[in-house]
Amino acid sequence: MSEVTMQSGQIMVGDHQGIYVVKLVGDVRLNLCTTFDSYINKMFAHGDFRGVVFDLNQAEGVDSTTLGLMAKIAFRCEERGRMKPLVLCENRGLLRLLDSMGFEELMDINGEVNEETYPVEPVALKCNTPDEQAAREMVLEAHRVLMSMNEQNAETFRDLVHALESEQEAAQPVQHKSVASR
Repeated sequence: MSEVTMQSGQIMVGDHQGIYVVKLVGDVRLNLCTTFDSYINKMFAHGDFRGVVFDLNQAEGVDSTTLGLMAKIAFRCEERGRMKPLVLCENRGLLRLLDSMGFEELMDINGEVNEETYPVEPVALKCNTPDEQAAREMVLEAHRVLMSMNEQNAETFRDLVHALESEQEAAQPVQHKSVASR
């Protein structure tokens, strides 16, 4: 069997003395992102928070929602006066993707990786399946963050964000009607 398939994704996390490690493994997609977003909030709530290391060396693919959450972390680090997140990645395709979207402005990207860059062994983040509304809100927020990075991203994601906003608006009256009919 010479068929090449992407490994389903996993987000692994850990921390050591306020440095949080986020290791992306396989094909990281939306289904992992609501749990990842909750982890981000917990990470920034810790008083010892000093910085973030993204390890993408075992990532095969990263969707735009995940990239939006990575950008969200970078913006929150900047707001708190912390160092830029460090991205460890040797995958040329992912490096091109990060570069094309403007991540070099938000993060320190290192293509040459030393196995001892961080002294913690990340563990798998137990991801719950998001409900449809939570997933829609997560995708919308992540893409708004990507749009805020630069004009090229704004143009790239404008139609998707508009469609999601329209879906969200259309879904809300239905919820109100079902409550009103009780």
